[in-house]
Amino acid sequence: MDKIVASSAAAVADVVDGSSVAIAGFGLSHRFPSSLIVALAERGSKDLTVYCNGLGQPGFPTAHLLAENHQLSRLVASFSARPGVRESEAEEQMKRGELAFEIVPQGILVERMRAGGAGLAAFYSPVGYGTPIAEGKEIREFNGKPFVLEQAITADFAFVRAYRGDRLGNLQMRGGSKNFNVSFAKAATVAIAEVEEIVEPGEIPPDLVDLPGAFVHRVVLATHTMDTKTLPKRPARDAKSARTYFDKEACTRNEIAQRAALLLEEHSYVNLGAGIPNLIANYLEGRDVVLHAENGVLGYGPYAEGDEFDPDLHDAGGGFVTPRPGMSLFESVTSFEIARSGRLSVVVLGAYQVASNGDFANWATPEMAGGGVGGAMDLAVGARSVMITMEHCDSKGRPKLVGSCTYPLTAVGVVDTVVTDLAVLKRDDGVFRLLEVARGFTVEEIRSVTELAFEPARQVGFMQDAFTS
Repeated sequence: MDKIVASSAAAVADVVDGSSVAIAGFGLSHRFPSSLIVALAERGSKDLTVYCNGLGQPGFPTAHLLAENHQLSRLVASFSARPGVRESEAEEQMKRGELAFEIVPQGILVERMRAGGAGLAAFYSPVGYGTPIAEGKEIREFNGKPFVLEQAITADFAFVRAYRGDRLGNLQMRGGSKNFNVSFAKAATVAIAEVEEIVEPGEIPPDLVDLPGAFVHRVVLATHTMDTKTLPKRPARDAKSARTYFDKEACTRNEIAQRAALLLEEHSYVNLGAGIPNLIANYLEGRDVVLHAENGVLGYGPYAEGDEFDPDLHDAGGGFVTPRPGMSLFESVTSFEIARSGRLSVVVLGAYQVASNGDFANWATPEMAGGGVGGAMDLAVGARSVMITMEHCDSKGRPKLVGSCTYPLTAVGVVDTVVTDLAVLKRDDGVFRLLEVARGFTVEEIRSVTELAFEPARQVGFMQDAFTS
């Protein structure tokens, strides 16, 4: 049995017009099967349905290349748009009605793939209830809780990337780069793997085989790689920057993260969302707080500095991180099993809006074509506590703490803590209480830029006192 194929062009030669293709790869640029994508772009097959986390960075050999070539007719993904990233060709095609789009929460996407690969037709999930994701889907109650029926996904082809592969199709992945590769390959009629190295059977130790050859049909040597030193990353504002309210400077983004870090309890498992939440990792030195990332990492440390980083060790926001003793690495199905099953003590996310009843919205605005739900819905529905870190008002000066959300909901009634650049609020018995304000600001000033209903604590403290004392 020999599954080695001579070239990427030969590997994708039977991907015809109208095919469905599941394409692995994480974030904007991490470990996309670029050789297979380039080969499919050169082949020119049209009317494709693509399943992916997101199409990736425009202008690079990511899945977005297929959109630029106008080869897609349908996209099923967790991201069609990302905050701070320029509008892409795919988004423009969506606005023109040329590209159909179905947004799927990241954990549900891999679970639908896992179900398809396991020969299952559907499953019930608590994710997305009360949000636009659940519209038109069957809802059933189990043990008094609502669950949404989700259909399994299968694909004609899967494009995956691995570290090493052998002639039998066994694949070894490296570090935190397993993510979607396993579930996507299992769901495909034909799984095609591009690998950095082809080895003989037996050279991959049996306990290091991440995907057995029974799930893999073709193996080809990668010919396109992306320079890890210049990988495009999610754009981020300067962490030392601060907004001005009432002609006074509020807390910096670093200070928001630092204050939030001090609210995390010892002996806890915590997931950090992209943006300000990611900065919390830099303020946990010496703490017994274990960090979890949706791409399949548990127990990582602060951001890596300079060029000294492992390209296969990154968080869900795409930032390269450092290892800690006891760290474990796995694929995304396992990662979301941790998230949805109540193992996470706290999930810290950013948001566009938080409402008085604990609803929040963080994946779409009216200007976006589609949106970027990522793993937030899975995380919010499973965590024991949900903390939001964000700036108090948006870039146009509009309150982000609102009476009720006007943007599409991420989860219903789950937020219990909010840390902004102006305030710390905790929700108790259905009421938000203002515990702290940024130094130099008054309760009355906070109330004037807050639509969300809150009650001040008997004694309102200053945020900065928590980390300067």
